[in-house]
Amino acid sequence: MDTGGVWMTEQPTADFAILVDAMVRDAAVPGSEALEKIANALGRLFGVASDEVAVLSLNAKAKTLKFVIPEKLSTIGTIPLSSATALAARTARERRPELVNNFTSSRHASVFEGVPLGRDPRETIQKIMSAPVLRETRVCGVVQISRKGRSVSDAGADFTQKDLRALTLLSPTLDIFLNLCHPDA
Repeated sequence: MDTGGVWMTEQPTADFAILVDAMVRDAAVPGSEALEKIANALGRLFGVASDEVAVLSLNAKAKTLKFVIPEKLSTIGTIPLSSATALAARTARERRPELVNNFTSSRHASVFEGVPLGRDPRETIQKIMSAPVLRETRVCGVVQISRKGRSVSDAGADFTQKDLRALTLLSPTLDIFLNLCHPDA
């Protein structure tokens, strides 16, 4: 159901927080099943599929970002913060959220888009929101929500500033999640 922007309601947001709280109680690094639950929960918040959700952690010493979700991308490599074309790197460097509703026409790194995640390879990221995940005042990661399709119109509704604000409000819970994934970070 399209609400003209934000898909997020109080219940799915609470469900997401409850899911992360349960992981905290388990006190273990989240495994594949838990990572998929997080991707599904985030996807539900914005009306997208789990393969349209990305969460990246920042390695401050190496100055790189590494995918946590989708898990399949975590073994492919890292994104240097110095990348001039990676939206995630720019989000972390500039510490500000951004939305792009014509992503295919903007210059961007596409290395990770070539990794098959079970979707038709002609369905690429058309629209995307990217927001820093903050731990107090420092960036500890990036969250991205995208809409994939064969074309911009095929990908569905544009993201709105209200959607982007809703995504940024998830930062404290995502910080807790990333801390579970990388407790030494």
